[in-house]
Amino acid sequence: MTADIIDGIGHKQAAIDAAVRILKDGLPVALPTETVYGLAADATNPAAITRIYETKGRPRFNPLICHMADLTMAERHAEFDAISKKLAETFWPGPLTLILPLRQEGRRIHPLATAGLDTVGIRVPKGFSAELIAALDRPLAAPSANTSGKISPTSARHVADDLGEKLTLIIDGGAAPVGVESTILRVEGGVITLLRPGGLSVEDIEAATGLTVERREGPAAIIEAPGMLASHYAPGAAVRLNARHVEAGEALIRLGGVPIEGMEQAKAVFDLSPSGDLSEAAANLFDYLSQADATGAERIAVTAIPSQGLGEAINDRLVRAAAPRE
Repeated sequence: MTADIIDGIGHKQAAIDAAVRILKDGLPVALPTETVYGLAADATNPAAITRIYETKGRPRFNPLICHMADLTMAERHAEFDAISKKLAETFWPGPLTLILPLRQEGRRIHPLATAGLDTVGIRVPKGFSAELIAALDRPLAAPSANTSGKISPTSARHVADDLGEKLTLIIDGGAAPVGVESTILRVEGGVITLLRPGGLSVEDIEAATGLTVERREGPAAIIEAPGMLASHYAPGAAVRLNARHVEAGEALIRLGGVPIEGMEQAKAVFDLSPSGDLSEAAANLFDYLSQADATGAERIAVTAIPSQGLGEAINDRLVRAAAPRE
C-alpha cells in the first residue's frame, strides 16, 4: 500500500471529505498543522488510536496530544482553570498544548490516547486541521507523523518518505510554517510550568499572563506529556552539539552564516538561518536534520544556538536528538 497524497490547499474540500471518510473507518491520516505534520486518528476510537501507535512504533506509555476544533470543543472534554482559560483564549488556535484534567462526565476521549493518565494534552491547531476536526465533529489524537523517536516531518514529502507505505492518505498543506512542535504547559495552583518548549515562546506567555513560567528541574518521574522521552527527534546519524569545528566526514548545521574551523571537510553544510533569525531556524530545523542525515554522514555537527525565544525549543529538540539511543 502506498498513500494517496491530496493537495489540501488547492483542493481543500476534497481533502477534508476524503480524510473524514478514512477517519470514520478508524484509520489514521497524515495532515498538516502549523507546527509539524501530524498522524491523526479519532481520539474516541480505541482501534484507531492503536493504529497510531502501531504505525509510529510508539511506546504506549507516551500520551498523545488531542486536537480540537476550538475552545468550545475542548471544554467538553477537559476542565479549565482561569489561567488555562486565559492562555487558550490568547493563543488558540496556535502552537500551544495545555495539560488539563479530564472531565469525568461527557468526555469521549479514550484512555489509550491519554496513556491512562487523568489528564489530557489539548491543542487547537490553525487552518486545515481545525476545519477537518469541525467536519468530523470528534477530537483527533495527532502526534507527529513519523516513526517514533525520529525526526519530525515538516512537509508531506517527509511523511511519504517515512510512513508512505503504512498510510492510506497524506494531506499536503505545504511546508509547516512554525517547524517545531507545540509548547506544552501545565497550570497547577496558579503556577504555570513549562513541560516542553516549542513554537510559542516563554516570553510571549509571560507577557500575556503577567506570570513567571516555571521550568521543571530534572527528569520526569512519569511521562505526563508528549515529547518527554530523553531520546527523541533523532536522525540515524549521531548528533554533536555546540560544535566549534568540523571533523572529517561530518555534516554541519550552523546558524547565522558564521564560518567555523574545518568547514571545508564537511560532507555538507546547512544554515538554519543565514541572518540568525530564530523563527526561520525553527522552521528549517527538522528538514535540515533530515537532509544532513541523508548525506550518509556518521555524525552531524551543530553549532551553538542562542537559548532565548524559540532558541529554547530548538535546543530542546537538539539535546533529545543527541541523547544516547536505547
